Amino acid sequence: MKVTRIEVIRSKRPIILPIEWKPAWWPDIKPVKSFSFSLFKVYTDEGIVGFGPYTGELTPFVLSALVGLDPFHVEWFWSTCMRGRETCFNRGSYGGLEIALWDIVGKALGKPVYRVLGAFRDRIMAYAATSRLLKPEEHVKQVLQLMDAGFKAVKLRLHRPKPEDDLKVVRAVKDAVGDDLAILVDANQNNHSVSYQYWSRRTALKMARELDKLGVYFLEDPLPRRDVEGLSELAASVDMFIAGGEHSANIYEFREYLLRGAYDVLQPDVILGDMGITGIRKVAFVADYFNRLVIPHVRSGSNLPLGFAATLQAAATINNCPMIEYPYDPPVLTVKTQQGILREPLVVDRDGTVKVPEKPGIGVEVDEDKMRKVAEFP
Repeated sequence: MKVTRIEVIRSKRPIILPIEWKPAWWPDIKPVKSFSFSLFKVYTDEGIVGFGPYTGELTPFVLSALVGLDPFHVEWFWSTCMRGRETCFNRGSYGGLEIALWDIVGKALGKPVYRVLGAFRDRIMAYAATSRLLKPEEHVKQVLQLMDAGFKAVKLRLHRPKPEDDLKVVRAVKDAVGDDLAILVDANQNNHSVSYQYWSRRTALKMARELDKLGVYFLEDPLPRRDVEGLSELAASVDMFIAGGEHSANIYEFREYLLRGAYDVLQPDVILGDMGITGIRKVAFVADYFNRLVIPHVRSGSNLPLGFAATLQAAATINNCPMIEYPYDPPVLTVKTQQGILREPLVVDRDGTVKVPEKPGIGVEVDEDKMRKVAEFP
């Protein structure tokens, strides 16, 4: 079997959101009003096709590596692209294609990818990743609704100009839920988007100590990921887990984090860092050697459907992965707005877990008619 061609499918009309979305990590941009979906469709000479999230332009380097390739040679494709990314082509163009190859492999064997690779579990806990900065009382209402929906863990965003205002939100939520819910927080200090963006090391330490007192499970991205020294000092100063790594683009960055104790929880992303299924598993194997956890990051919005499906397949093969991110922030980030292009969406059950789908490949089916004709839902 050989790869014959690659198609990029784009939805003709976007999903119109019920309210304008202003994500915490982009506070200075104009509100987002809709999601548009794009994906890779990879064809083979045996009629089997694979789907992957669109992650960037198709460069000559990637095309030459993929067209004519036996889809089972996923490791060769991933390794070649990862090593060539710094010299031969723009980043962001192979993570989704690697996922499409795994989709083909699973379909060719008639099994979901996680069973092809060797399963550790067939169900995994999911935490609800919220996205907006709300008032304390609004966050409390939101979190209680998420608990009613079955979630056992929720991630809040810390991205306000005054860190004390972030602490007010966490304290209010903690007072409301007690120990019945795991609270995770994301400071989003790795994104350079606004003038007040970066916490200083002192601010990060002060915040970490206060959050530690509140029993927060992990603090994500308290400092830029390249400040490995600052992260290492911070991680050694608190009992709470320090998490990060969603933008890291190769194994060597994660190795540095582990060697220097920068993160207790690694968060590789199949899309952001082009890690794909192969890369997430490699990170997990190395992290296990250092007795560290892996909780993969998952992009929200239009990147979610195939990105989450692939991440779920990878997580099901990893023994040191206690949970997975599930972007969910009604009425903006919902099953309908993010997974409308799938015939059967991936949902969180009442026990707070997601069942790994058993369909061959990455476990989901794309509704191509809906993708090509219209992607707007009531």
